[in-house]
Amino acid sequence: MLWSLTVARVAGTAVRIHVTLLLFLVWIWYAYYRQGGTDAAWEGVIFISLLLLCVLLHEFGHVFAARYFGVKTPDITLWPFGGIASLERIPEKPYQEFIVAIAGPLVNVAIAGALIAYLGTTNMDVQTLTKIEDPATSMVVKLAGANIFLVLFNLIPAFPMDGGRVLRALLATRFSFGRATELAAMVGQAFAVFFGILGIFGNPMLVVIAVFVFLAASAEAGHAQLRDVSRGALVSDAMITQFRSLHTQSTVDEAANALIQTTQKEFPIVDGAGKLRGVLTRDAMIKALKEKGPQCPVLEATTGEVPTVSARTTLESAIKLLQESRAPAIGATDSSDRLVGLLTAENLGEMMMVRAARPKDYEGPWRRRLG
Repeated sequence: MLWSLTVARVAGTAVRIHVTLLLFLVWIWYAYYRQGGTDAAWEGVIFISLLLLCVLLHEFGHVFAARYFGVKTPDITLWPFGGIASLERIPEKPYQEFIVAIAGPLVNVAIAGALIAYLGTTNMDVQTLTKIEDPATSMVVKLAGANIFLVLFNLIPAFPMDGGRVLRALLATRFSFGRATELAAMVGQAFAVFFGILGIFGNPMLVVIAVFVFLAASAEAGHAQLRDVSRGALVSDAMITQFRSLHTQSTVDEAANALIQTTQKEFPIVDGAGKLRGVLTRDAMIKALKEKGPQCPVLEATTGEVPTVSARTTLESAIKLLQESRAPAIGATDSSDRLVGLLTAENLGEMMMVRAARPKDYEGPWRRRLG
Protein backbone atom coordinates (compact mmCIF):
# COMPACT_ATOMS: atom_id res chain seq x y z
CA MET A 1 0.00 0.00 0.00
CA LEU A 2 1.21 3.50 -0.86
CA TRP A 3 2.91 5.40 2.00
CA SER A 4 3.09 2.29 4.17
CA LEU A 5 6.25 0.87 5.75
CA THR A 6 6.64 -2.87 6.33
CA VAL A 7 8.02 -3.27 9.86
CA ALA A 8 7.58 -7.00 10.44
CA ARG A 9 6.26 -10.24 9.00
CA VAL A 10 4.38 -12.62 11.29
CA ALA A 11 3.43 -16.09 10.08
CA GLY A 12 3.39 -14.90 6.47
CA THR A 13 1.40 -11.71 7.11
CA ALA A 14 3.21 -8.41 6.60
CA VAL A 15 2.73 -5.81 9.34
CA ARG A 16 2.72 -2.30 7.89
CA ILE A 17 2.56 1.16 9.41
CA HIS A 18 1.09 4.02 7.42
CA VAL A 19 3.21 7.17 7.43
CA THR A 20 0.31 9.16 8.88
CA LEU A 21 0.53 7.01 12.02
CA LEU A 22 4.09 8.18 12.62
CA LEU A 23 2.95 11.78 12.22
CA PHE A 24 0.11 11.04 14.64
CA LEU A 25 2.59 9.80 17.27
CA VAL A 26 4.61 13.01 16.87
CA TRP A 27 1.41 15.01 17.40
CA ILE A 28 0.56 12.93 20.50
CA TRP A 29 4.05 13.60 21.93
CA TYR A 30 3.67 17.34 21.38
CA ALA A 31 0.11 17.46 22.78
CA TYR A 32 1.11 15.66 25.98
CA TYR A 33 4.30 17.73 26.22
CA ARG A 34 2.26 20.93 26.30
CA GLN A 35 0.10 19.52 29.08
CA GLY A 36 2.73 18.01 31.37
CA GLY A 37 6.24 18.25 29.97
CA THR A 38 8.66 15.61 28.68
CA ASP A 39 7.64 12.82 31.08
CA ALA A 40 3.97 13.21 30.19
CA ALA A 41 4.86 13.29 26.48
CA TRP A 42 6.73 9.99 26.54
CA GLU A 43 4.09 8.39 28.76
CA GLY A 44 1.44 9.41 26.22
CA VAL A 45 3.42 7.95 23.32
CA ILE A 46 4.04 4.70 25.23
CA PHE A 47 0.33 4.38 26.03
CA ILE A 48 -0.68 4.94 22.37
CA SER A 49 2.01 2.46 21.25
CA LEU A 50 0.70 -0.19 23.66
CA LEU A 51 -2.82 0.53 22.46
CA LEU A 52 -1.67 0.05 18.87
CA LEU A 53 -0.18 -3.29 19.92
CA CYS A 54 -3.65 -4.25 21.20
CA VAL A 55 -5.12 -3.13 17.85
CA LEU A 56 -2.53 -5.26 16.05
CA LEU A 57 -3.47 -8.30 18.15
CA HIS A 58 -7.11 -7.54 17.35
CA GLU A 59 -6.32 -7.67 13.63
CA PHE A 60 -4.40 -10.93 14.05
CA GLY A 61 -7.58 -12.32 15.60
CA HIS A 62 -9.25 -11.70 12.22
CA VAL A 63 -6.21 -13.06 10.39
CA PHE A 64 -6.01 -16.42 12.17
CA ALA A 65 -9.79 -16.90 12.09
CA ALA A 66 -9.74 -16.25 8.33
CA ARG A 67 -6.87 -18.67 7.83
CA TYR A 68 -8.84 -21.38 9.62
CA PHE A 69 -11.34 -21.15 6.77
CA GLY A 70 -8.63 -21.15 4.10
CA VAL A 71 -8.60 -17.39 3.41
CA LYS A 72 -5.16 -15.89 2.77
CA THR A 73 -4.19 -12.75 4.70
CA PRO A 74 -1.34 -10.88 2.97
CA ASP A 75 -0.97 -7.88 5.30
CA ILE A 76 -2.15 -5.73 8.20
CA THR A 77 -1.85 -1.95 8.02
CA LEU A 78 -1.96 0.26 11.11
CA TRP A 79 -3.48 3.73 10.70
CA PRO A 80 -4.11 6.58 13.17
CA PHE A 81 -7.75 5.46 13.41
CA GLY A 82 -7.02 1.73 13.80
CA GLY A 83 -5.91 -1.30 11.83
CA ILE A 84 -7.03 -3.01 8.64
CA ALA A 85 -6.36 -6.69 7.92
CA SER A 86 -6.43 -7.47 4.20
CA LEU A 87 -8.26 -10.68 3.34
CA GLU A 88 -7.84 -12.29 -0.06
CA ARG A 89 -11.60 -12.89 -0.15
CA ILE A 90 -14.67 -12.75 2.05
CA PRO A 91 -15.52 -16.14 3.59
CA GLU A 92 -18.24 -17.84 1.57
CA LYS A 93 -20.64 -18.85 4.35
CA PRO A 94 -22.34 -16.42 6.75
CA TYR A 95 -21.21 -18.28 9.87
CA GLN A 96 -17.61 -18.10 8.65
CA GLU A 97 -17.77 -14.33 8.19
CA PHE A 98 -19.43 -14.04 11.60
CA ILE A 99 -16.54 -15.90 13.26
CA VAL A 100 -13.88 -13.92 11.37
CA ALA A 101 -15.58 -10.62 12.26
CA ILE A 102 -16.12 -11.41 15.94
CA ALA A 103 -12.61 -12.83 16.44
CA GLY A 104 -11.02 -9.36 16.59
CA PRO A 105 -13.22 -7.93 19.38
CA LEU A 106 -12.88 -11.21 21.30
CA VAL A 107 -9.11 -10.63 21.41
CA ASN A 108 -9.73 -7.25 23.08
CA VAL A 109 -12.15 -8.92 25.51
CA ALA A 110 -9.38 -11.36 26.43
CA ILE A 111 -6.80 -8.57 26.86
CA ALA A 112 -9.16 -6.47 29.00
CA GLY A 113 -10.08 -9.52 31.10
CA ALA A 114 -6.42 -10.40 31.66
CA LEU A 115 -5.55 -6.83 32.69
CA ILE A 116 -8.52 -6.57 35.07
CA ALA A 117 -7.62 -9.94 36.59
CA TYR A 118 -4.05 -8.68 37.07
CA LEU A 119 -5.31 -5.51 38.79
CA GLY A 120 -7.83 -7.37 40.92
CA THR A 121 -11.52 -6.52 41.15
CA THR A 122 -11.48 -4.96 44.64
CA ASN A 123 -10.87 -1.37 43.59
CA MET A 124 -12.06 -1.68 40.01
CA ASP A 125 -15.32 -0.20 38.77
CA VAL A 126 -16.74 1.26 35.56
CA GLN A 127 -15.90 4.82 36.59
CA THR A 128 -12.23 3.94 37.13
CA LEU A 129 -11.97 2.29 33.71
CA THR A 130 -13.34 5.39 31.99
CA LYS A 131 -10.59 7.67 33.32
CA ILE A 132 -8.30 7.01 30.37
CA GLU A 133 -7.17 10.65 30.03
CA ASP A 134 -6.60 11.19 33.76
CA PRO A 135 -2.80 11.51 34.39
CA ALA A 136 -3.27 9.85 37.79
CA THR A 137 -4.68 6.68 36.22
CA SER A 138 -2.16 3.86 35.91
CA MET A 139 -1.07 2.61 32.51
CA VAL A 140 -2.59 -0.84 33.09
CA VAL A 141 -5.99 0.62 34.03
CA LYS A 142 -5.90 2.86 30.94
CA LEU A 143 -5.17 -0.11 28.71
CA ALA A 144 -7.95 -2.18 30.26
CA GLY A 145 -10.44 0.67 29.76
CA ALA A 146 -9.20 1.30 26.20
CA ASN A 147 -9.66 -2.36 25.25
CA ILE A 148 -13.23 -2.33 26.57
CA PHE A 149 -13.83 0.80 24.49
CA LEU A 150 -12.37 -0.96 21.42
CA VAL A 151 -14.79 -3.85 21.89
CA LEU A 152 -17.82 -1.58 22.20
CA PHE A 153 -16.76 0.72 19.36
CA ASN A 154 -15.93 -2.10 16.94
CA LEU A 155 -19.25 -3.83 17.56
CA ILE A 156 -21.24 -0.77 16.47
CA PRO A 157 -23.08 -2.08 13.37
CA ALA A 158 -21.41 0.49 11.11
CA PHE A 159 -20.33 -1.50 8.07
CA PRO A 160 -17.53 -2.23 7.22
CA MET A 161 -16.45 -2.23 10.87
CA ASP A 162 -16.57 -5.54 12.75
CA GLY A 163 -20.10 -4.92 14.01
CA GLY A 164 -21.21 -4.19 10.46
CA ARG A 165 -19.70 -7.43 9.22
CA VAL A 166 -21.41 -9.31 12.04
CA LEU A 167 -24.66 -7.66 10.95
CA ARG A 168 -24.09 -8.67 7.32
CA ALA A 169 -23.36 -12.26 8.35
CA LEU A 170 -26.65 -12.38 10.25
CA LEU A 171 -28.57 -10.76 7.38
CA ALA A 172 -26.98 -13.18 4.90
CA THR A 173 -28.77 -16.07 6.62
CA ARG A 174 -32.04 -14.61 5.26
CA PHE A 175 -31.02 -12.58 2.20
CA SER A 176 -28.57 -12.94 -0.67
CA PHE A 177 -24.99 -11.83 -0.06
CA GLY A 178 -25.46 -8.74 -2.23
CA ARG A 179 -28.71 -7.69 -0.54
CA ALA A 180 -27.26 -8.34 2.93
CA THR A 181 -24.28 -6.15 2.06
CA GLU A 182 -26.54 -3.41 0.71
CA LEU A 183 -28.60 -3.35 3.93
CA ALA A 184 -25.51 -3.44 6.16
CA ALA A 185 -23.91 -0.66 4.09
CA MET A 186 -27.01 1.52 4.51
CA VAL A 187 -26.83 1.08 8.29
CA GLY A 188 -23.11 1.84 8.20
CA GLN A 189 -23.64 5.02 6.20
CA ALA A 190 -26.32 6.15 8.65
CA PHE A 191 -23.85 5.72 11.50
CA ALA A 192 -21.21 7.56 9.45
CA VAL A 193 -23.51 10.57 9.16
CA PHE A 194 -24.14 10.40 12.92
CA PHE A 195 -20.37 10.23 13.62
CA GLY A 196 -19.80 13.17 11.30
CA ILE A 197 -22.37 15.34 13.09
CA LEU A 198 -20.87 14.47 16.48
CA GLY A 199 -17.39 15.18 15.13
CA ILE A 200 -18.32 18.63 13.88
CA PHE A 201 -19.46 19.64 17.35
CA GLY A 202 -16.81 17.77 19.30
CA ASN A 203 -14.04 15.40 18.23
CA PRO A 204 -12.53 16.08 14.76
CA MET A 205 -11.25 12.47 14.63
CA LEU A 206 -14.88 11.32 14.42
CA VAL A 207 -15.19 13.26 11.15
CA VAL A 208 -12.25 11.29 9.72
CA ILE A 209 -13.80 8.02 10.91
CA ALA A 210 -17.17 9.06 9.46
CA VAL A 211 -15.68 9.74 6.01
CA PHE A 212 -13.78 6.43 6.09
CA VAL A 213 -16.86 4.43 7.15
CA PHE A 214 -19.12 6.10 4.56
CA LEU A 215 -16.72 5.58 1.63
CA ALA A 216 -15.71 2.07 2.71
CA ALA A 217 -19.36 1.04 3.08
CA SER A 218 -20.10 2.31 -0.44
CA ALA A 219 -17.08 0.50 -1.87
CA GLU A 220 -17.92 -2.75 -0.09
CA ALA A 221 -21.50 -2.61 -1.35
CA GLY A 222 -20.18 -2.15 -4.88
CA HIS A 223 -17.82 -5.11 -4.55
CA ALA A 224 -20.63 -7.29 -3.23
CA GLN A 225 -22.91 -6.32 -6.12
CA LEU A 226 -20.11 -7.09 -8.57
CA ARG A 227 -19.56 -10.46 -6.92
CA ASP A 228 -23.30 -11.15 -7.11
CA VAL A 229 -23.60 -10.23 -10.77
CA SER A 230 -20.50 -12.16 -11.81
CA ARG A 231 -21.43 -15.43 -10.14
CA GLY A 232 -22.28 -18.02 -12.79
CA ALA A 233 -21.42 -15.67 -15.66
CA LEU A 234 -18.70 -15.95 -18.30
CA VAL A 235 -16.37 -13.27 -19.65
CA SER A 236 -18.29 -13.45 -22.94
CA ASP A 237 -21.42 -12.29 -21.07
CA ALA A 238 -19.83 -9.00 -20.04
CA MET A 239 -17.03 -8.18 -22.48
CA ILE A 240 -17.00 -5.30 -24.96
CA THR A 241 -17.14 -6.63 -28.51
CA GLN A 242 -17.58 -3.35 -30.45
CA PHE A 243 -14.26 -1.48 -30.29
CA ARG A 244 -11.54 -0.04 -32.50
CA SER A 245 -8.11 -1.63 -32.39
CA LEU A 246 -4.70 -0.17 -33.20
CA HIS A 247 -1.94 -2.00 -35.08
CA THR A 248 1.54 -2.48 -33.72
CA GLN A 249 2.80 -0.06 -36.38
CA SER A 250 0.29 2.67 -35.47
CA THR A 251 1.47 6.01 -34.12
CA VAL A 252 0.18 8.02 -31.20
CA ASP A 253 -1.19 10.55 -33.69
CA GLU A 254 -3.38 7.84 -35.25
CA ALA A 255 -4.48 6.81 -31.79
CA ALA A 256 -5.42 10.42 -30.98
CA ASN A 257 -7.62 10.56 -34.10
CA ALA A 258 -9.32 7.34 -32.99
CA LEU A 259 -9.87 8.88 -29.54
CA ILE A 260 -11.69 11.84 -31.09
CA GLN A 261 -13.76 9.69 -33.47
CA THR A 262 -14.94 7.16 -30.87
CA THR A 263 -16.08 7.07 -27.24
CA GLN A 264 -13.32 4.65 -26.25
CA LYS A 265 -10.82 5.38 -23.50
CA GLU A 266 -8.76 2.22 -23.94
CA PHE A 267 -7.46 1.02 -27.32
CA PRO A 268 -6.17 -2.56 -27.75
CA ILE A 269 -3.02 -2.96 -29.85
CA VAL A 270 -3.01 -6.15 -31.94
CA ASP A 271 -0.47 -7.72 -34.25
CA GLY A 272 -1.03 -9.23 -37.70
CA ALA A 273 -2.35 -12.46 -36.18
CA GLY A 274 -4.96 -10.59 -34.15
CA LYS A 275 -3.20 -11.23 -30.84
CA LEU A 276 -3.20 -8.59 -28.10
CA ARG A 277 0.14 -6.84 -27.64
CA GLY A 278 -0.93 -4.08 -25.26
CA VAL A 279 -3.57 -1.49 -24.38
CA LEU A 280 -3.14 2.24 -24.88
CA THR A 281 -5.12 4.35 -22.42
CA ARG A 282 -6.25 7.90 -23.00
CA ASP A 283 -3.95 9.27 -20.28
CA ALA A 284 -0.91 7.39 -21.64
CA MET A 285 -1.75 8.66 -25.13
CA ILE A 286 -1.87 12.32 -24.05
CA LYS A 287 1.35 11.93 -22.07
CA ALA A 288 3.12 10.40 -25.08
CA LEU A 289 1.89 13.21 -27.34
CA LYS A 290 3.39 15.80 -25.01
CA GLU A 291 6.67 14.04 -24.24
CA LYS A 292 7.48 11.98 -27.36
CA GLY A 293 5.51 13.61 -30.15
CA PRO A 294 2.74 12.40 -32.48
CA GLN A 295 4.99 9.97 -34.41
CA CYS A 296 5.75 7.90 -31.31
CA PRO A 297 4.83 4.22 -31.88
CA VAL A 298 1.83 3.19 -29.78
CA LEU A 299 3.74 0.24 -28.27
CA GLU A 300 6.21 2.69 -26.72
CA ALA A 301 3.39 4.58 -25.05
CA THR A 302 1.85 1.57 -23.30
CA THR A 303 2.80 0.77 -19.72
CA GLY A 304 2.77 -2.69 -18.19
CA GLU A 305 1.44 -5.96 -19.51
CA VAL A 306 -2.23 -6.60 -20.15
CA PRO A 307 -3.44 -10.07 -19.13
CA THR A 308 -5.65 -12.15 -21.40
CA VAL A 309 -8.20 -14.84 -20.63
CA SER A 310 -10.42 -17.08 -22.69
CA ALA A 311 -13.86 -15.65 -23.42
CA ARG A 312 -15.20 -18.84 -21.79
CA THR A 313 -13.45 -18.07 -18.48
CA THR A 314 -15.68 -17.40 -15.48
CA LEU A 315 -16.36 -13.71 -15.01
CA GLU A 316 -15.63 -13.98 -11.29
CA SER A 317 -12.03 -15.13 -11.87
CA ALA A 318 -11.51 -12.53 -14.61
CA ILE A 319 -12.64 -9.71 -12.29
CA LYS A 320 -10.20 -10.93 -9.65
CA LEU A 321 -7.40 -10.89 -12.25
CA LEU A 322 -8.39 -7.37 -13.35
CA GLN A 323 -8.23 -6.12 -9.77
CA GLU A 324 -4.94 -7.84 -8.93
CA SER A 325 -3.14 -6.85 -12.15
CA ARG A 326 -4.29 -3.21 -11.93
CA ALA A 327 -4.31 -3.28 -15.74
CA PRO A 328 -6.63 -0.86 -17.61
CA ALA A 329 -8.37 -3.82 -19.24
CA ILE A 330 -8.28 -7.57 -19.76
CA GLY A 331 -8.26 -9.06 -23.24
CA ALA A 332 -10.74 -11.85 -24.01
CA THR A 333 -9.49 -14.34 -26.59
CA ASP A 334 -10.87 -17.18 -28.69
CA SER A 335 -9.41 -20.68 -29.07
CA SER A 336 -6.67 -19.29 -31.38
CA ASP A 337 -5.64 -16.58 -28.86
CA ARG A 338 -7.07 -13.85 -31.09
CA LEU A 339 -8.61 -10.84 -29.36
CA VAL A 340 -12.42 -10.98 -29.42
CA GLY A 341 -13.35 -8.69 -26.55
CA LEU A 342 -12.26 -6.38 -23.74
CA LEU A 343 -13.20 -6.35 -20.07
CA THR A 344 -12.82 -3.02 -18.22
CA ALA A 345 -13.90 -1.63 -14.86
CA GLU A 346 -16.16 0.84 -16.65
CA ASN A 347 -18.14 -1.72 -18.62
CA LEU A 348 -18.46 -3.88 -15.50
CA GLY A 349 -20.01 -0.88 -13.74
CA GLU A 350 -22.43 -0.39 -16.63
CA MET A 351 -23.36 -4.06 -16.50
CA MET A 352 -24.14 -3.72 -12.78
CA MET A 353 -26.36 -0.68 -13.40
CA VAL A 354 -28.29 -2.47 -16.14
CA ARG A 355 -28.77 -5.56 -14.00
CA ALA A 356 -29.97 -3.48 -11.04
CA ALA A 357 -32.51 -1.68 -13.25
CA ARG A 358 -34.01 -4.86 -14.73
CA PRO A 359 -36.89 -6.65 -12.95
CA LYS A 360 -35.88 -9.72 -10.97
CA ASP A 361 -37.97 -12.02 -13.19
CA TYR A 362 -36.38 -10.67 -16.38
CA GLU A 363 -35.94 -13.43 -18.97
CA GLY A 364 -32.75 -12.55 -20.80
CA PRO A 365 -29.05 -13.37 -21.05
CA TRP A 366 -28.79 -13.17 -17.25
CA ARG A 367 -31.83 -15.31 -16.41
CA ARG A 368 -29.71 -18.04 -14.78
CA ARG A 369 -28.65 -15.45 -12.18
CA LEU A 370 -31.73 -13.20 -11.99
CA GLY A 371 -34.32 -15.90 -11.48
